[in-house]
Amino acid sequence: MEPKKNIRLEVMQQLESKVDGFIDQFLIPVEEIWQPTDFLPNSQGDQFFDEVKEIRELAKELPYDFWVVLVGDTITEEALPTYESWLMDVEGINQHDGGSAWSKWVRYWTGEENRHGDTLNKYLYLSGRVNMIEVERTTQHLINDGFDIGTDRDPYKNFVYTSFQELATYVSHNRVAKLARNYGNKSLAKMCKIISGDEMRHFNAYSTFVDEIFKLDPNNMMIAFRDMMKNKIVMPAMFLRESGDSMGAAFDEFSNSAQRIGVYTGQDYVDIMRRLIKRWDIENLTGLKEDGEKARDFVTSLPARMERINQRIRIPEKITHFKWVNPALTK
Repeated sequence: MEPKKNIRLEVMQQLESKVDGFIDQFLIPVEEIWQPTDFLPNSQGDQFFDEVKEIRELAKELPYDFWVVLVGDTITEEALPTYESWLMDVEGINQHDGGSAWSKWVRYWTGEENRHGDTLNKYLYLSGRVNMIEVERTTQHLINDGFDIGTDRDPYKNFVYTSFQELATYVSHNRVAKLARNYGNKSLAKMCKIISGDEMRHFNAYSTFVDEIFKLDPNNMMIAFRDMMKNKIVMPAMFLRESGDSMGAAFDEFSNSAQRIGVYTGQDYVDIMRRLIKRWDIENLTGLKEDGEKARDFVTSLPARMERINQRIRIPEKITHFKWVNPALTK
């Protein structure tokens, strides 16, 4: 029997001929896709200062927890160098000797994702509502610290992770967009809405990769899915810290802020799990061995178990103040 990692490498090589098609299907050429400047004041225009003044006035209406969530979302979006370097090391990506179609995908995907942090960072800076030096320090810490998302170099686990993560970021940015619109901040709502659209496109891509692997190696793909769900998806935000604190120290309070305003909750985690189970038609999966069948049973029963646990969790109502956001400058 071939070693486990060689089966994965063989599958990745087999799928490589489809990757250029995936790029055409799921990514948008640089000259056609939106850029941050499309949604921000034009610094070359005569109306620049008036547009910045409008951003600052509208920003005054947004509450404290909203700013904490927006800052955290921005920081995790700006940590793209960490995500790209991790994916480039995955079995079958192969960035050496001119690279491969898979390494091209990772670079192009990173290029699209990079615009998100760029857009939100400029908005935060112009809003005048946050302490940018503390935001910048947290971003640098997150990149410096790196993180272990529990996927090793396994492409199967990594694509489960990216499928989950892209859907989670879609939910978060989409909810922030709705909240911003409710507070009358149409410009920020547009930014977050279009970012969420990118995340949904990327989810469709990575979930398609997993779909293709299920066709070629269903048993090992099922076990990889089980392993990721059993160990739980490690969100990049779990490694957030403010200056002077230890790695990950800011996550719990950041998560509380997100849950208080309904941007991303424990129930969302369960809903995403259910959506992946449905997307990959796990309940009707064929070609499984005994260990794959057990893995499928575990995964399909997990959302209900987690839902029961979530119902017992109570989120603190007391707002925790972060160095990122000055409470005197928010509602």
